[in-house]
Amino acid sequence: MTEKEYDALVKEIAPKSPVVKDCFNAFWIGGLICALGQLLQNWYLSMDVQKVNAAAGASMTLVALSALLTGLSIYDDIAKVAGAGTLVPITGFANAVSAPAVEFKTEGFVLGVAAKMFNIAGPVIVYGVGASVIYGFIYWIGTLLRA
Repeated sequence: MTEKEYDALVKEIAPKSPVVKDCFNAFWIGGLICALGQLLQNWYLSMDVQKVNAAAGASMTLVALSALLTGLSIYDDIAKVAGAGTLVPITGFANAVSAPAVEFKTEGFVLGVAAKMFNIAGPVIVYGVGASVIYGFIYWIGTLLRA
């Protein structure tokens, strides 16, 4: 079988992806998550919390809610429908951190929960810190050039 014949066979057998439906679901469910974040921020602001603290509180609430739904095996069901709509907001990161912790809890607290929790979060933290250092350095150079 040649490579072209194999590619034709794969295209024939592989299920067709409903791209428009997947994009629509990602859009509206991701939008609902973002709208929930805005509602939470508005709620914190209504309690006379400073704007920066209200934004942080909304983010922390979304992270906690995502971790809770992951622990209850509800977040994965939502993600099956929403796809990237649940991965892109901050809730996706919280799910990525808490899902391995839940999955490997039978291996113990240290080698299961604690170690596996940072399989995904570790690289994100490393590259996030690295990017912030590079950005900070560029910003610092920019302020020196302006002075």
